[in-house]
Amino acid sequence: MLLAQITDLHVTLPGTLAYGRVDTAAYLARAIDALNALDPRPDAVLVTGDLVDAGGIDEYRHLRALLDRLAMLWRVLVGNHDDRGNLHAVFGDRPKLAGDGAFVQYAYDVGEVRVIALDTLDPGSPAGRLCAARLAWLEAQLEASRERPVVIGMHHPPFACGIGFMDDIRLATDDSRALEALLRRHPNVERVVCGHVHRAISARFGGTIAWCAPSTAHQVALQLTPGAADAFVMEPPAFGLHLWRADLGLVTHCVSVEQGGGPQPF
Repeated sequence: MLLAQITDLHVTLPGTLAYGRVDTAAYLARAIDALNALDPRPDAVLVTGDLVDAGGIDEYRHLRALLDRLAMLWRVLVGNHDDRGNLHAVFGDRPKLAGDGAFVQYAYDVGEVRVIALDTLDPGSPAGRLCAARLAWLEAQLEASRERPVVIGMHHPPFACGIGFMDDIRLATDDSRALEALLRRHPNVERVVCGHVHRAISARFGGTIAWCAPSTAHQVALQLTPGAADAFVMEPPAFGLHLWRADLGLVTHCVSVEQGGGPQPF
């Protein structure tokens, strides 16, 4: 099983730039080309939130035209830049997004692996929440998947990474503690995959590994000095590849969109 993860697309209206500088749609188009060209091709793509930059319906229409170019199954979940209503209006025909449920969360199979997508959006706040209803839903999904490897997808990381301005807007501390306690009761959770921080970051969490994927466009500046200003950098765009084999378990690779002229023989 090969699951690709892209995140923090921040697609804007056609002809506009994120922060007046970044052509996020063009970067996403390159990432889609790279995903379609992979050999072996991923079985599915999970998009872990901040799909668009301002939550506008025309941004989602622009995004939909881009994602429809993916040559494999794909699913989206929401981040703090997203709007559930506008997402449903444009993506409501997609499997797992039909209807008008309170949260954008669902579970589906990719090969032997059960993927559980969580909604951490707290409208009006850049930080994330997992309320009692969402945690109860997750617990039910985990109870039904005890005999299978599980990957949980969510936007906000449940751990602090040392980048102060991003730690201020991660998943709420109490919610992270509740999630951690729940995961410790389910050792078959192989990975928690996140976005939000626009960097490749891993940490032990809840008896498993939590991993943040880089953005397909701009990255958050690596500011580990307390009180450092928030900033972004144009480090290379990248995505995650989560490989599951019974003899390996789950192995996560971080893949640059641009291959720099490779691969070349040694």
